[in-house]
Amino acid sequence: MLQFHEMGLDDRILKAIAKEGWKEPTLIQEKAIPLILEGKDVLARARTGSGKTGAFAVPLLQRVLTIKSTAREQCTLALILAPSKELCHQIHTTLVELASSCSRDIQIIDIASYSDVNSVKSLLNERADIVIATPSRILIHLNENNIRLKDSLEMLIIDEADLVFSFGFEKDLKSLVPHLPRIYQSILASATLSEDVMELKKLVLHNPVILKLQEPLIPSSCQLAHYVIRSEEEQKFVLIYALFKLNLVRGKSLIFVNTVDRSYKVKLYLEQFGIKSCVLNSELPQMSRWHTVQQFNLGTYNVIIASDDRHLDEKAPEDTVKEESPAETSEAAKKKRKRDKESGVSRGIDFQFVSNVINFDFPLDSSSYLHRVGRTARGNNQGAALSFVSIKEEKLLKEVEEVLEQLSGESEMKMKPFNFKMEEVEGFRYRAMDAWKAVTRIAIREARLKEIRHEIMNSQKLKAYFDANPQELKALRHDKTLHIVKQQPHLKHVPDYIVPKTLKSFGGRRGNFGGSPSAGPALAMGKGQGRRNAYSKKQSAARKQKLDPLKSMEFAGLNKKKKRKVKK
Repeated sequence: MLQFHEMGLDDRILKAIAKEGWKEPTLIQEKAIPLILEGKDVLARARTGSGKTGAFAVPLLQRVLTIKSTAREQCTLALILAPSKELCHQIHTTLVELASSCSRDIQIIDIASYSDVNSVKSLLNERADIVIATPSRILIHLNENNIRLKDSLEMLIIDEADLVFSFGFEKDLKSLVPHLPRIYQSILASATLSEDVMELKKLVLHNPVILKLQEPLIPSSCQLAHYVIRSEEEQKFVLIYALFKLNLVRGKSLIFVNTVDRSYKVKLYLEQFGIKSCVLNSELPQMSRWHTVQQFNLGTYNVIIASDDRHLDEKAPEDTVKEESPAETSEAAKKKRKRDKESGVSRGIDFQFVSNVINFDFPLDSSSYLHRVGRTARGNNQGAALSFVSIKEEKLLKEVEEVLEQLSGESEMKMKPFNFKMEEVEGFRYRAMDAWKAVTRIAIREARLKEIRHEIMNSQKLKAYFDANPQELKALRHDKTLHIVKQQPHLKHVPDYIVPKTLKSFGGRRGNFGGSPSAGPALAMGKGQGRRNAYSKKQSAARKQKLDPLKSMEFAGLNKKKKRKVKK
């Protein structure tokens, strides 16, 4: 395998790579970096979490350093386009970290994070070496002549190319091409080679090298396990309550729903049982979304409820739309909710060390499913995806299984049934139903207003303070209880009489997903959970020793002997 130090990279870049802990290049990095350094156009297809960002970021920085060593005047050399603000922010963070040892020589800006055109204009006047933006945002400034690329651009990079058209940027990209020079190097990074990607290839690439790596586009079943539970609406809430309160879900978890209202409904439902969670959706302020992802990656939060609401108006079933509150439904024809169209929750964001992805609402198509489960089992880490599927969604389930078979390279790649016996958690039902009915449409509306108002105030009034005091930002937590629904303290505790007998026979509530034989296999743990796993093993071993009367007698006998020796 070709190593980083054998690629002819600048020592400052190698130092940053070592600092990031990249011991050796991934497959996409090993193949793509030398080709990009040679100046070739590249179309790279690799699965999510395979290191695509590093594959174009490393050679980009090397190219910029090489050009600037010729004492060329300051100008914009590279443009990176991404379909969402979150992804732009993520790319910017990666580039800044890789350029940490040469930050004086390379200027990098992310204009997607600025909503004010005038503030961006002043930044663009400095002619940063690398500009990161969404297609619509850069087009605004090109039309206003705030930036010129015709005479200076050397590289154009489009990340998550298979999502660019689906996010509605097709017209923007076609309008962008006339602003580019005749000769420049182009790189497209994509998880799939869809029709949109091939259309984009014709638009910006010139005789490219197409990298189709031999590895499957999704992790193997050994790395990413897919489970399914056949359940209707009421059963979903009983199951999610039982899974968390019996500690059958362990590690960091992403819960996906199909609407913004559903995310607040699930949050208000879980907080009645003392289960803390954060809401992530396109209606929250931009800075709040970024901070939520950042703190989740740092381990401050363990559960995020994300609403995957893109294209919802086109594909959402009728029962999903009914979650809207009466006031909002009546005004829907007049004015749509204010959503950030350049926001992407399930697609492209690098949620780190995610152990479990739970599809509380089954996705509306196979593409959404792949992007959701792509948030776990990234790199060499393991993960698991659990989906709740109703009778109406059986057809969608079959479509997803067919796509999984095609992309994984495994024959009969089907979701394993999670053999969870509903009668075992029947004792949870009456509590679950009371908590579920307490979350009314009015409560959801009040929760949305309260959370958005809270986030906006923090984003505007405390931004300058947090810029000066970054450590204090940790005090701003996003998983606080909303206190919209009446809290009942007894619901936070699970009495022993409703704990399934199968769990009791195994020495109490097991700290793994599916602790009993009837409950199914365990969800894989993410990286960084090893100590916790070892600790839980010691706990279970200790429980078994306490439960075994012979062991107890042996320990008692040993203790008596030790005491006698002391007395003598």
